[in-house]
Amino acid sequence: MNAELPTRQQRVRSFLEEYLESNEYPPTLREIGRAIGVKSTSLISYYLDQLEERGYLVRQRSVSRGLRLVRRDSPRELKARPEILSIPYLGHIVASAPVPIEPLSGDESVELSRALFGANTANLFALTVKGDSMIDALIHDGDTIILRHQERVENGEMAAVWLDEPGETTLKKVYYEGRQVRLQPANPSMGPIYVPEDNVRVQGKVVMVIRQLE
Repeated sequence: MNAELPTRQQRVRSFLEEYLESNEYPPTLREIGRAIGVKSTSLISYYLDQLEERGYLVRQRSVSRGLRLVRRDSPRELKARPEILSIPYLGHIVASAPVPIEPLSGDESVELSRALFGANTANLFALTVKGDSMIDALIHDGDTIILRHQERVENGEMAAVWLDEPGETTLKKVYYEGRQVRLQPANPSMGPIYVPEDNVRVQGKVVMVIRQLE
């Protein structure tokens, strides 16, 4: 499975697998570096970026130890179920006033048809929505959203957004307005949130909403 990776990236991924098997949380960059004999955290971050680009893991840079391995089916399983895509499930996001993000834990996934996403199936992850600030965008409390990890979106697109200060996350439509960003709810009873552009980190763009009907 790791044969296509350069040697250092293979060692990083192998260490992540062993560490996660022994612990209930991911390692830090320094712990990874010590394990593979690399002192530079920037270099470790580069290796992780490469693994993420290849679809081996998902990174949440705004969260300490925000690493999550993506389960890769064996060639036999892929041949048997080529139409099924396993998307990492990373917990909850609040669609109301921003609140501190919950720690990511567990080893769950959401399985959907690969055909729903066309050729671009990389860097997807799933979250459950709490709150009703996006109801006019047809996203309700308890819905599951599928996001594609990216660090910027177009004006008016819906995204999971991390605010560096005070360390909070929210789901809103994003509008870049000069040196500030307007985070716009889709609920007429709620007003927008205005924050400096350098205080905003886009974590992922919403690409799908899943609702379970009772």
